[in-house]
Amino acid sequence: MIELSRPEPSRLYRWIVLLFISLAQGGNYYIYDSINPLERIFLEQLGFTAAMFGRLNSSYSIAAVVTLLFGGYLVDRLGIRKSLFLFSALCLVGAILTALRSDFYTMLAGRALLGFGAESQIVAVTTSLARWFKGKELSFAFGINLTIARLASIAADNSPTWAKWAFFPNGVNAPPSWHRPLVLAVVVGSTAVIGAVVYWVLEGYAEGHYHLGKSGEPDKLSFAEGLKFNASYWYVALLCVTFYSGIFPFRTFAIDLFISKILSQMHAASSSIAAFAAAQAHAGFLNSILPFSAMIATPLFGLLADKIGKRASFMVAGSFLMMPVYLMIVYTNVPLIVPVAMLGVAFSLIPAMMWPSVAYIVSEHRLGTAYALMGLIQQVGFAFFNDAVGRANDMGHAGPDNFQGYKMGMWLFSVLGFLALFFSILLRQRETGPNGHGLETITISSPA
Repeated sequence: MIELSRPEPSRLYRWIVLLFISLAQGGNYYIYDSINPLERIFLEQLGFTAAMFGRLNSSYSIAAVVTLLFGGYLVDRLGIRKSLFLFSALCLVGAILTALRSDFYTMLAGRALLGFGAESQIVAVTTSLARWFKGKELSFAFGINLTIARLASIAADNSPTWAKWAFFPNGVNAPPSWHRPLVLAVVVGSTAVIGAVVYWVLEGYAEGHYHLGKSGEPDKLSFAEGLKFNASYWYVALLCVTFYSGIFPFRTFAIDLFISKILSQMHAASSSIAAFAAAQAHAGFLNSILPFSAMIATPLFGLLADKIGKRASFMVAGSFLMMPVYLMIVYTNVPLIVPVAMLGVAFSLIPAMMWPSVAYIVSEHRLGTAYALMGLIQQVGFAFFNDAVGRANDMGHAGPDNFQGYKMGMWLFSVLGFLALFFSILLRQRETGPNGHGLETITISSPA
Protein backbone atom coordinates (compact mmCIF):
# COMPACT_ATOMS: atom_id res chain seq x y z
CA MET A 1 0.00 0.00 0.00
CA ILE A 2 2.95 2.32 0.67
CA GLU A 3 4.12 1.70 -2.90
CA LEU A 4 0.75 2.77 -4.29
CA SER A 5 0.86 6.06 -2.38
CA ARG A 6 3.99 7.17 -4.19
CA PRO A 7 3.68 9.43 -7.23
CA GLU A 8 4.40 8.19 -10.71
CA PRO A 9 7.64 9.37 -12.37
CA SER A 10 7.32 12.66 -14.20
CA ARG A 11 7.14 12.69 -17.97
CA LEU A 12 10.62 14.26 -18.11
CA TYR A 13 12.02 11.44 -15.96
CA ARG A 14 10.47 8.82 -18.23
CA TRP A 15 11.91 10.43 -21.35
CA ILE A 16 15.35 10.59 -19.75
CA VAL A 17 15.02 6.85 -19.10
CA LEU A 18 14.00 6.33 -22.74
CA LEU A 19 17.03 8.26 -23.93
CA PHE A 20 19.51 6.09 -22.06
CA ILE A 21 17.96 2.72 -22.85
CA SER A 22 17.84 3.80 -26.50
CA LEU A 23 21.49 4.84 -26.23
CA ALA A 24 22.26 1.32 -24.99
CA GLN A 25 20.44 -0.24 -27.94
CA GLY A 26 22.11 2.19 -30.35
CA GLY A 27 25.54 0.98 -29.18
CA ASN A 28 24.42 -2.56 -29.97
CA TYR A 29 23.25 -1.55 -33.48
CA TYR A 30 26.46 0.35 -34.24
CA ILE A 31 28.64 -2.62 -33.28
CA TYR A 32 26.60 -4.95 -35.49
CA ASP A 33 26.80 -2.71 -38.57
CA SER A 34 30.39 -1.55 -38.01
CA ILE A 35 31.88 -4.31 -40.18
CA ASN A 36 29.68 -3.54 -43.21
CA PRO A 37 32.14 -1.03 -44.77
CA LEU A 38 35.13 -3.35 -44.18
CA GLU A 39 34.49 -6.33 -46.46
CA ARG A 40 36.85 -5.34 -49.27
CA ILE A 41 39.55 -4.38 -46.75
CA PHE A 42 39.18 -7.75 -45.00
CA LEU A 43 39.41 -9.57 -48.34
CA GLU A 44 42.48 -7.74 -49.57
CA GLN A 45 44.44 -7.19 -46.33
CA LEU A 46 43.47 -10.13 -44.12
CA GLY A 47 43.02 -12.77 -46.81
CA PHE A 48 39.37 -13.39 -45.98
CA THR A 49 36.93 -14.76 -48.55
CA ALA A 50 33.43 -13.39 -49.06
CA ALA A 51 32.08 -16.58 -47.46
CA MET A 52 34.21 -15.94 -44.36
CA PHE A 53 32.93 -12.38 -44.19
CA GLY A 54 29.33 -13.57 -44.48
CA ARG A 55 30.02 -16.12 -41.76
CA LEU A 56 30.84 -13.31 -39.34
CA ASN A 57 27.17 -12.29 -39.44
CA SER A 58 25.95 -15.89 -39.70
CA SER A 59 27.64 -16.60 -36.37
CA TYR A 60 25.70 -13.67 -34.88
CA SER A 61 22.42 -15.12 -36.15
CA ILE A 62 23.16 -18.65 -34.93
CA ALA A 63 23.96 -17.27 -31.48
CA ALA A 64 20.80 -15.17 -31.64
CA VAL A 65 18.72 -18.31 -32.27
CA VAL A 66 20.14 -19.80 -29.07
CA THR A 67 19.54 -16.66 -27.02
CA LEU A 68 15.95 -16.35 -28.25
CA LEU A 69 15.28 -19.66 -26.49
CA PHE A 70 16.19 -18.36 -23.04
CA GLY A 71 16.69 -14.57 -23.26
CA GLY A 72 13.20 -13.77 -21.96
CA TYR A 73 13.65 -16.20 -19.07
CA LEU A 74 16.90 -14.50 -18.03
CA VAL A 75 15.28 -11.06 -18.10
CA ASP A 76 12.57 -12.43 -15.81
CA ARG A 77 15.10 -14.00 -13.44
CA LEU A 78 17.66 -11.21 -13.31
CA GLY A 79 15.37 -8.18 -13.62
CA ILE A 80 15.70 -5.39 -16.16
CA ARG A 81 18.67 -3.59 -14.60
CA LYS A 82 20.97 -6.59 -14.28
CA SER A 83 19.97 -8.15 -17.59
CA LEU A 84 20.34 -4.88 -19.54
CA PHE A 85 23.82 -4.38 -18.08
CA LEU A 86 24.86 -8.01 -18.61
CA PHE A 87 23.73 -8.22 -22.23
CA SER A 88 25.10 -4.75 -23.07
CA ALA A 89 28.44 -5.80 -21.59
CA LEU A 90 28.40 -8.93 -23.77
CA CYS A 91 27.88 -6.71 -26.83
CA LEU A 92 30.88 -4.58 -25.88
CA VAL A 93 33.10 -7.58 -25.12
CA GLY A 94 32.08 -9.01 -28.50
CA ALA A 95 33.21 -5.76 -30.17
CA ILE A 96 36.52 -5.85 -28.27
CA LEU A 97 37.13 -9.45 -29.27
CA THR A 98 36.37 -8.66 -32.93
CA ALA A 99 38.90 -5.81 -32.88
CA LEU A 100 41.52 -7.70 -30.90
CA ARG A 101 43.20 -9.66 -33.67
CA SER A 102 43.00 -10.17 -37.43
CA ASP A 103 42.51 -13.90 -36.88
CA PHE A 104 39.23 -15.07 -38.44
CA TYR A 105 38.19 -17.35 -35.59
CA THR A 106 38.80 -14.65 -33.00
CA MET A 107 36.54 -12.32 -34.97
CA LEU A 108 34.00 -15.11 -35.41
CA ALA A 109 33.90 -15.61 -31.64
CA GLY A 110 33.46 -11.87 -31.15
CA ARG A 111 30.50 -11.71 -33.51
CA ALA A 112 28.92 -14.79 -31.90
CA LEU A 113 29.30 -13.17 -28.47
CA LEU A 114 27.62 -10.07 -29.88
CA GLY A 115 24.74 -12.29 -31.05
CA PHE A 116 24.35 -13.74 -27.56
CA GLY A 117 24.17 -10.28 -26.04
CA ALA A 118 22.37 -8.20 -28.66
CA GLU A 119 19.07 -10.03 -29.04
CA SER A 120 18.62 -10.47 -25.27
CA GLN A 121 19.50 -6.81 -24.78
CA ILE A 122 16.65 -5.92 -27.14
CA VAL A 123 14.31 -8.11 -25.06
CA ALA A 124 15.43 -6.23 -21.93
CA VAL A 125 14.90 -2.85 -23.64
CA THR A 126 11.42 -3.89 -24.82
CA THR A 127 10.53 -5.05 -21.31
CA SER A 128 11.79 -1.79 -19.86
CA LEU A 129 9.76 0.31 -22.29
CA ALA A 130 6.64 -1.58 -21.30
CA ARG A 131 7.37 -0.92 -17.63
CA TRP A 132 7.86 2.81 -18.03
CA PHE A 133 5.36 3.67 -20.76
CA LYS A 134 2.51 1.15 -20.68
CA GLY A 135 -0.78 3.07 -20.53
CA LYS A 136 1.01 6.25 -21.59
CA GLU A 137 2.97 7.01 -24.78
CA LEU A 138 4.07 3.41 -25.39
CA SER A 139 3.79 3.32 -29.20
CA PHE A 140 5.53 6.68 -29.54
CA ALA A 141 8.25 5.58 -27.12
CA PHE A 142 8.86 2.44 -29.19
CA GLY A 143 9.12 4.61 -32.30
CA ILE A 144 11.64 6.98 -30.71
CA ASN A 145 13.65 4.05 -29.38
CA LEU A 146 13.86 2.45 -32.83
CA THR A 147 14.70 5.79 -34.46
CA ILE A 148 17.68 6.32 -32.15
CA ALA A 149 18.87 2.74 -32.72
CA ARG A 150 18.62 3.09 -36.50
CA LEU A 151 20.53 6.37 -36.37
CA ALA A 152 23.40 4.29 -35.00
CA SER A 153 23.15 1.98 -38.04
CA ILE A 154 23.21 5.01 -40.33
CA ALA A 155 26.29 6.31 -38.50
CA ALA A 156 28.05 2.95 -38.96
CA ASP A 157 27.29 2.82 -42.69
CA ASN A 158 28.56 6.38 -43.15
CA SER A 159 31.63 5.97 -40.93
CA PRO A 160 34.01 6.02 -43.95
CA THR A 161 32.84 9.62 -44.46
CA TRP A 162 32.71 11.10 -40.95
CA ALA A 163 35.54 8.93 -39.59
CA LYS A 164 37.84 8.88 -42.60
CA TRP A 165 40.75 9.32 -40.18
CA ALA A 166 40.00 5.84 -38.82
CA PHE A 167 39.78 4.16 -42.23
CA PHE A 168 42.67 6.08 -43.81
CA PRO A 169 44.94 7.16 -40.92
CA ASN A 170 47.79 7.96 -43.34
CA GLY A 171 45.63 9.65 -45.98
CA VAL A 172 43.61 8.35 -48.92
CA ASN A 173 46.75 7.54 -50.90
CA ALA A 174 47.95 5.06 -48.29
CA PRO A 175 46.45 1.62 -47.56
CA PRO A 176 43.30 1.68 -45.39
CA SER A 177 43.18 0.30 -41.86
CA TRP A 178 41.09 -2.74 -40.94
CA HIS A 179 41.78 -2.27 -37.23
CA ARG A 180 40.97 1.34 -36.41
CA PRO A 181 37.31 1.21 -37.59
CA LEU A 182 36.82 -1.77 -35.26
CA VAL A 183 38.42 0.12 -32.39
CA LEU A 184 36.06 2.99 -33.21
CA ALA A 185 33.19 0.49 -32.95
CA VAL A 186 34.39 -0.38 -29.44
CA VAL A 187 34.42 3.31 -28.47
CA VAL A 188 31.00 4.07 -29.96
CA GLY A 189 29.62 0.74 -28.79
CA SER A 190 30.59 1.54 -25.21
CA THR A 191 27.40 3.63 -25.16
CA ALA A 192 25.64 0.26 -24.74
CA VAL A 193 27.22 -0.16 -21.31
CA ILE A 194 27.05 3.54 -20.44
CA GLY A 195 23.33 3.60 -21.20
CA ALA A 196 22.80 0.43 -19.15
CA VAL A 197 24.69 1.84 -16.15
CA VAL A 198 22.76 5.11 -16.21
CA TYR A 199 19.51 3.16 -16.53
CA TRP A 200 20.50 1.10 -13.48
CA VAL A 201 20.92 4.31 -11.49
CA LEU A 202 17.69 5.85 -12.81
CA GLU A 203 15.56 2.79 -12.10
CA GLY A 204 17.17 2.27 -8.68
CA TYR A 205 16.36 5.85 -7.69
CA ALA A 206 12.84 5.59 -9.10
CA GLU A 207 12.05 2.41 -7.17
CA GLY A 208 12.77 4.25 -3.94
CA HIS A 209 10.80 7.39 -4.79
CA TYR A 210 8.11 6.56 -7.37
CA HIS A 211 5.43 4.01 -8.12
CA LEU A 212 6.52 2.03 -11.18
CA GLY A 213 4.44 -0.26 -13.35
CA LYS A 214 5.13 -3.95 -13.57
CA SER A 215 7.69 -5.12 -16.11
CA GLY A 216 6.26 -6.12 -19.48
CA GLU A 217 6.27 -9.76 -20.47
CA PRO A 218 9.29 -10.60 -22.64
CA ASP A 219 8.79 -12.75 -25.69
CA LYS A 220 8.62 -16.42 -24.71
CA LEU A 221 9.11 -19.27 -27.13
CA SER A 222 6.95 -22.38 -27.12
CA PHE A 223 7.12 -24.68 -30.14
CA ALA A 224 4.04 -26.57 -28.97
CA GLU A 225 2.04 -23.32 -28.96
CA GLY A 226 3.52 -22.30 -32.29
CA LEU A 227 2.23 -25.44 -34.02
CA LYS A 228 -1.31 -24.34 -33.18
CA PHE A 229 -1.12 -21.09 -35.14
CA ASN A 230 -3.31 -20.72 -38.21
CA ALA A 231 -2.29 -20.38 -41.86
CA SER A 232 -2.46 -16.56 -41.85
CA TYR A 233 0.14 -16.41 -39.08
CA TRP A 234 2.52 -18.64 -41.03
CA TYR A 235 2.06 -16.62 -44.21
CA VAL A 236 2.93 -13.47 -42.24
CA ALA A 237 5.92 -15.21 -40.62
CA LEU A 238 7.20 -16.43 -43.99
CA LEU A 239 6.71 -12.96 -45.48
CA CYS A 240 8.80 -11.47 -42.68
CA VAL A 241 11.53 -14.06 -43.29
CA THR A 242 11.64 -13.51 -47.06
CA PHE A 243 11.63 -9.71 -46.81
CA TYR A 244 14.10 -9.42 -43.96
CA SER A 245 16.42 -12.11 -45.40
CA GLY A 246 16.51 -9.98 -48.53
CA ILE A 247 17.42 -6.87 -46.51
CA PHE A 248 19.78 -7.65 -43.64
CA PRO A 249 22.08 -10.17 -45.37
CA PHE A 250 22.04 -7.84 -48.40
CA ARG A 251 23.31 -5.04 -46.15
CA THR A 252 26.19 -7.31 -45.14
CA PHE A 253 27.51 -7.38 -48.71
CA ALA A 254 25.97 -4.21 -50.15
CA ILE A 255 28.82 -1.79 -49.49
CA ASP A 256 31.35 -4.02 -51.24
CA LEU A 257 28.85 -4.57 -54.08
CA PHE A 258 28.29 -0.83 -54.45
CA ILE A 259 32.02 -0.09 -54.27
CA SER A 260 32.70 -2.55 -57.08
CA LYS A 261 29.93 -1.12 -59.28
CA ILE A 262 31.02 2.48 -58.66
CA LEU A 263 34.65 1.65 -59.48
CA SER A 264 33.64 -0.27 -62.61
CA GLN A 265 31.51 2.66 -63.78
CA MET A 266 34.40 5.05 -63.06
CA HIS A 267 36.73 2.71 -64.96
CA ALA A 268 39.01 3.17 -61.97
CA ALA A 269 41.73 0.66 -61.25
CA SER A 270 41.03 -1.47 -58.22
CA SER A 271 44.50 -0.60 -56.97
CA SER A 272 43.65 3.13 -56.77
CA ILE A 273 43.26 3.76 -53.04
CA ALA A 274 41.92 7.29 -53.54
CA ALA A 275 39.21 5.99 -55.90
CA PHE A 276 38.40 3.22 -53.40
CA ALA A 277 38.05 5.77 -50.57
CA ALA A 278 35.61 7.88 -52.59
CA ALA A 279 33.62 4.82 -53.67
CA GLN A 280 33.54 3.46 -50.11
CA ALA A 281 32.10 6.70 -48.74
CA HIS A 282 29.40 6.82 -51.43
CA ALA A 283 28.59 3.13 -50.98
CA GLY A 284 28.18 3.62 -47.24
CA PHE A 285 25.73 6.44 -47.88
CA LEU A 286 23.70 4.25 -50.25
CA ASN A 287 23.56 1.44 -47.69
CA SER A 288 22.40 3.86 -45.01
CA ILE A 289 19.37 4.79 -47.11
CA LEU A 290 17.71 1.51 -46.07
CA PRO A 291 17.51 2.20 -42.31
CA PHE A 292 16.90 5.90 -42.97
CA SER A 293 13.95 5.19 -45.26
CA ALA A 294 12.54 2.82 -42.65
CA MET A 295 12.71 5.60 -40.05
CA ILE A 296 10.67 7.90 -42.27
CA ALA A 297 8.37 5.58 -44.21
CA THR A 298 7.44 2.98 -41.58
CA PRO A 299 5.24 5.28 -39.45
CA LEU A 300 3.67 6.73 -42.62
CA PHE A 301 2.79 3.26 -43.92
CA GLY A 302 1.48 2.40 -40.46
CA LEU A 303 -0.84 5.41 -40.54
CA LEU A 304 -1.96 4.46 -44.06
CA ALA A 305 -2.76 0.89 -42.98
CA ASP A 306 -4.74 2.22 -40.01
CA LYS A 307 -6.64 4.48 -42.40
CA ILE A 308 -7.48 2.11 -45.27
CA GLY A 309 -6.49 -1.43 -44.19
CA LYS A 310 -5.34 -3.47 -47.23
CA ARG A 311 -2.32 -4.86 -45.35
CA ALA A 312 -1.96 -8.02 -47.44
CA SER A 313 -2.41 -6.01 -50.64
CA PHE A 314 0.40 -3.69 -49.59
CA MET A 315 2.66 -6.72 -49.20
CA VAL A 316 1.81 -7.86 -52.74
CA ALA A 317 2.87 -4.41 -53.98
CA GLY A 318 6.03 -4.55 -51.83
CA SER A 319 6.94 -7.92 -53.33
CA PHE A 320 6.70 -6.47 -56.84
CA LEU A 321 9.04 -3.68 -55.70
CA MET A 322 11.53 -6.12 -54.22
CA MET A 323 11.69 -8.63 -57.08
CA PRO A 324 13.64 -6.58 -59.68
CA VAL A 325 15.89 -4.62 -57.29
CA TYR A 326 18.86 -6.98 -57.13
CA LEU A 327 18.88 -7.76 -60.84
CA MET A 328 18.68 -4.04 -61.66
CA ILE A 329 21.92 -3.56 -59.76
CA VAL A 330 23.91 -6.17 -61.70
CA TYR A 331 22.21 -6.10 -65.12
CA THR A 332 21.48 -2.40 -65.72
CA ASN A 333 23.19 0.97 -65.43
CA VAL A 334 20.25 2.54 -63.60
CA PRO A 335 21.65 4.86 -60.91
CA LEU A 336 22.07 2.86 -57.70
CA ILE A 337 19.86 5.27 -55.78
CA VAL A 338 16.82 3.93 -57.71
CA PRO A 339 16.95 0.23 -56.68
CA VAL A 340 18.11 1.19 -53.19
CA ALA A 341 15.12 3.52 -52.78
CA MET A 342 12.78 0.78 -54.01
CA LEU A 343 14.26 -1.65 -51.49
CA GLY A 344 13.92 0.99 -48.78
CA VAL A 345 10.18 1.25 -49.42
CA ALA A 346 9.83 -2.54 -49.30
CA PHE A 347 11.88 -2.61 -46.09
CA SER A 348 9.46 -0.17 -44.48
CA LEU A 349 6.40 -2.32 -45.15
CA ILE A 350 7.18 -5.25 -42.83
CA PRO A 351 7.26 -3.35 -39.51
CA ALA A 352 4.32 -1.19 -40.62
CA MET A 353 2.10 -3.93 -42.04
CA MET A 354 3.10 -7.40 -40.90
CA TRP A 355 4.34 -7.07 -37.31
CA PRO A 356 1.18 -5.26 -36.13
CA SER A 357 -0.95 -7.74 -38.11
CA VAL A 358 0.11 -10.57 -35.81
CA ALA A 359 -1.96 -8.97 -33.05
CA TYR A 360 -5.09 -9.43 -35.21
CA ILE A 361 -4.27 -13.05 -36.05
CA VAL A 362 -3.00 -14.44 -32.71
CA SER A 363 -4.73 -14.21 -29.34
CA GLU A 364 -3.15 -11.83 -26.86
CA HIS A 365 -1.89 -14.50 -24.45
CA ARG A 366 0.08 -16.16 -27.27
CA LEU A 367 1.68 -13.03 -28.75
CA GLY A 368 4.97 -13.63 -26.94
CA THR A 369 5.30 -17.05 -28.56
CA ALA A 370 4.22 -15.67 -31.94
CA TYR A 371 6.81 -12.89 -32.03
CA ALA A 372 9.61 -14.99 -30.54
CA LEU A 373 9.01 -17.75 -33.09
CA MET A 374 9.07 -15.21 -35.92
CA GLY A 375 12.33 -13.81 -34.59
CA LEU A 376 13.90 -17.25 -34.42
CA ILE A 377 12.87 -18.15 -37.99
CA GLN A 378 14.22 -14.84 -39.24
CA GLN A 379 17.62 -15.41 -37.64
CA VAL A 380 17.80 -18.84 -39.32
CA GLY A 381 17.10 -17.09 -42.64
CA PHE A 382 19.78 -14.47 -41.95
CA ALA A 383 22.36 -17.15 -41.13
CA PHE A 384 21.59 -19.11 -44.30
CA PHE A 385 21.68 -16.16 -46.71
CA ASN A 386 24.78 -14.54 -45.20
CA ASP A 387 26.58 -17.83 -45.76
CA ALA A 388 25.05 -18.66 -49.15
CA VAL A 389 25.60 -15.25 -50.77
CA GLY A 390 29.18 -15.11 -49.47
CA ARG A 391 29.86 -18.49 -51.08
CA ALA A 392 28.18 -17.35 -54.31
CA ASN A 393 30.39 -14.23 -54.46
CA ASP A 394 33.47 -16.40 -54.00
CA MET A 395 32.37 -18.80 -56.73
CA GLY A 396 31.84 -15.86 -59.08
CA HIS A 397 35.18 -14.24 -58.07
CA ALA A 398 33.21 -11.05 -57.46
CA GLY A 399 35.08 -7.79 -57.01
CA PRO A 400 35.89 -4.43 -58.61
CA ASP A 401 37.69 -6.18 -61.48
CA ASN A 402 34.82 -8.64 -62.03
CA PHE A 403 31.53 -7.00 -61.20
CA GLN A 404 29.61 -9.71 -63.06
CA GLY A 405 30.73 -12.12 -60.35
CA TYR A 406 28.00 -10.75 -58.07
CA LYS A 407 25.19 -12.03 -60.33
CA MET A 408 24.76 -15.40 -58.62
CA GLY A 409 24.37 -13.79 -55.20
CA MET A 410 21.86 -11.27 -56.53
CA TRP A 411 19.83 -14.09 -58.08
CA LEU A 412 19.66 -15.73 -54.65
CA PHE A 413 18.21 -12.53 -53.22
CA SER A 414 15.82 -12.20 -56.17
CA VAL A 415 14.36 -15.63 -55.41
CA LEU A 416 13.24 -14.15 -52.09
CA GLY A 417 11.23 -11.54 -53.98
CA PHE A 418 9.36 -14.22 -55.90
CA LEU A 419 8.72 -16.18 -52.69
CA ALA A 420 7.46 -13.01 -51.02
CA LEU A 421 5.01 -12.48 -53.87
CA PHE A 422 3.80 -16.06 -53.53
CA PHE A 423 3.24 -15.80 -49.77
CA SER A 424 1.63 -12.35 -50.00
CA ILE A 425 -0.87 -13.62 -52.61
CA LEU A 426 -1.70 -16.59 -50.37
CA LEU A 427 -2.16 -14.24 -47.40
CA ARG A 428 -4.42 -11.90 -49.37
CA GLN A 429 -6.44 -14.83 -50.69
CA ARG A 430 -6.99 -16.15 -47.17
CA GLU A 431 -7.74 -12.74 -45.66
CA THR A 432 -10.35 -11.92 -48.30
CA GLY A 433 -12.05 -15.29 -47.73
CA PRO A 434 -14.30 -16.63 -44.95
CA ASN A 435 -11.33 -17.43 -42.67
CA GLY A 436 -9.90 -13.91 -42.75
CA HIS A 437 -8.95 -11.90 -39.66
CA GLY A 438 -9.61 -8.45 -41.07
CA LEU A 439 -6.12 -7.56 -42.30
CA GLU A 440 -7.67 -6.14 -45.47
CA THR A 441 -10.59 -4.39 -43.76
CA ILE A 442 -9.68 -3.29 -40.20
CA THR A 443 -9.09 0.48 -39.90
CA ILE A 444 -9.06 2.87 -36.97
CA SER A 445 -12.67 3.74 -37.84
CA SER A 446 -13.79 0.09 -37.81
CA PRO A 447 -16.22 -0.81 -35.06
CA ALA A 448 -14.69 -2.77 -32.17
